[in-house]
Amino acid sequence: MSDTVIRATGLGKRFVIGHRVQNNGLFSDAMVGAVRRFLSKGKSALKGNPGDAGDMFEEFWALRDINFEIKRGELVSIIGHNGAGKSTLLKILSRITEPTTGRIEIDGRVTSLLEVGTGFHPELTGRENVFLNGAILGMTRAEVRQRFDEIVAFAGVEKFIDTPVKRYSVGMYARLAFAVAAHLEAEILVIDEVLAVGDAEFQKRCLNRMSEVASSGRTVLFVSHNLGAVSALTRRAIVLRAGQLTFDGPVKAALAHYTANTGATSHKLNWGRGWDSALMSADLLDEQGNATERFQPGMPLRVRVGVETTGMPGMCIELTFRDELGLPFGFYSTGTFNGVMLPTEAGRFECVITLESYLLAAGQYSIDIGTSFTNVHTDHRVENAVRFVVDQCTPGPGSFNFRQSLATGSLAMTLKQPIEFKPLAAGATR
Repeated sequence: MSDTVIRATGLGKRFVIGHRVQNNGLFSDAMVGAVRRFLSKGKSALKGNPGDAGDMFEEFWALRDINFEIKRGELVSIIGHNGAGKSTLLKILSRITEPTTGRIEIDGRVTSLLEVGTGFHPELTGRENVFLNGAILGMTRAEVRQRFDEIVAFAGVEKFIDTPVKRYSVGMYARLAFAVAAHLEAEILVIDEVLAVGDAEFQKRCLNRMSEVASSGRTVLFVSHNLGAVSALTRRAIVLRAGQLTFDGPVKAALAHYTANTGATSHKLNWGRGWDSALMSADLLDEQGNATERFQPGMPLRVRVGVETTGMPGMCIELTFRDELGLPFGFYSTGTFNGVMLPTEAGRFECVITLESYLLAAGQYSIDIGTSFTNVHTDHRVENAVRFVVDQCTPGPGSFNFRQSLATGSLAMTLKQPIEFKPLAAGATR
């Protein structure tokens, strides 16, 4: 038997989008438009197509010429920007919709969790929905009963299992739905962004459960915008962009490919303004005070910010530092940390924030800059206001280059005192 459980060949999905043409409001134009839409719907129905509302129609390819293979037991993530085609691909894999072109071959039973509470009936209790959802996913009553206690314990809803799920919170919905999907005996588990719901403890439990499923020889497809979870959980990633597969390979290289495209698309910033302040400019400065896109590890980190204020008291500047995966690793607030506020007179001002020296790992970084009122309400915020690169980070006397791609973090730690080894007394134990 082949180890390939999913094979996509020339896969494509086309949708027809209707656009309404604006008229001048005359009754005659409205009547002509209504007749045109009626005839168009009838024509679509005769062709077997859905009757899309609109005066003009446009073809939209959500996926085009997708080719890949997934082996049995692989844990693969699918990443991409919103609208890249991730959810459409999973719906095709789950047999919810058919591809327009190409072919998809699946060897095994598929369990999907594409939306919170998929297949749940609000009037039924949690207990009844577990059996209902299991039946929808192709499980027998005996199989569901065998796993029932484990499912309920994992979801943590024992106290409410006989309560109608319409009274559940969104988090309880998500926990029970994931528990059902993850504990039933399907060869392929498809998960779409369910970790966006639930607390940190439950999200960790979900990640551990998906690892267990993959280690048992089953296949997991995981879609998430949480790049930290993608990096920790998977070893392979498929990157989609505008409906096309742009990368398929090791997860570290895939994340680098994805974030490189993110940087390219977000380089042009829309600065905008807040109610009482407006960030106008921001730069990283070198030792001579010149704007730079390079940071030398071990040197003070200097950021120059241009800001306009109405003079509202209690306003401060906040910096959030992000690594090449977009994950925050550092934060600074002029108000909370040092009690320094924006001037209480209206006008435009410039300040230089000089932070301690840090041994940042080689790689790409960005800084989100915001103005905050009494450190509670954000008035104006610009994401990726500053982008910079660290070319080389050598923490010790050797030539070792400490990089983000080593998956050991963004900061190289250094010693405060020398390391000393002392003889262990005879018979000493831990």
